[in-house]
Amino acid sequence: MSTTMAITASEVNKLRQMTGAGMMDCKNALTEANGDFDAAIDLLRKKGQKVAAKRADRDAAEGLVLAKTTDDAKKGVLVSVNCETDFVAKNADFSAMAEKITGIALQHMTADAEALKALPYANNLTVGEKLTEQTGVIGEKIDVNYCQPIEAEYVFAYNHPGNRVASLVGLNKPGHEEVAKDVAMQVAAMAPIALDKSSTPQSVVEKELEIGKELAIQEGKAPEMAEKIAQGRLNKFFKESTLLAQEFIKDNKMSVEQYVQKADKDLKVTGFKRHALGS
Repeated sequence: MSTTMAITASEVNKLRQMTGAGMMDCKNALTEANGDFDAAIDLLRKKGQKVAAKRADRDAAEGLVLAKTTDDAKKGVLVSVNCETDFVAKNADFSAMAEKITGIALQHMTADAEALKALPYANNLTVGEKLTEQTGVIGEKIDVNYCQPIEAEYVFAYNHPGNRVASLVGLNKPGHEEVAKDVAMQVAAMAPIALDKSSTPQSVVEKELEIGKELAIQEGKAPEMAEKIAQGRLNKFFKESTLLAQEFIKDNKMSVEQYVQKADKDLKVTGFKRHALGS
């Protein structure tokens, strides 16, 4: 005999904060998903609820997100050093430690947070041991939950004021700092999921098609028509969610790719990284 998991008011409110959907819709979705937040979000989307794209950014832990490049601007790294309160995040000692940890990540071009924590910090301590030490000193959990590098002919680091979100953008040639900055700001503001259609993970494509088809069927469309509608919605998704196809935030009459090519027909964005607190 199956049992239904009891859903608390705080869980319902958390899902509401994450998605912007109504209280009863959130409660019903969580009940149907047996408390699984990711599954509940998918259920809300399938039922046509408008789910906030940046839901993760709202449910944010505190800390600092820092992007940094080497002096020759050919390498960059993006690191998130986390704490529990904004008060600690604004502390000068915490900031200095976060800067030093980001510098260590850049020196080693570390590709994940766990590898970063194993590297030497100072005074015979690893980065992980330093974080543990500071947890004891401050009385809050201190951790690194994100570390990603990027390499290109030219890498630009954008740190948004407040250090709650940062981005890195790689270009195939130097000499275009203003373009790189504009694209990095686009990445920070619009949170693209991939560079272009071809680099979008297949799992994401399949999920978007599934949701689009389910939505069309619920709107009363025949299954074969629902397939076509889902494909159309997928194309809209690519336009909104992949960097090069997105409308350029400074001039929505052109895409990001058109903006880059307008500056130099041989200029290309080769990659990007973005991280926000809580994501």
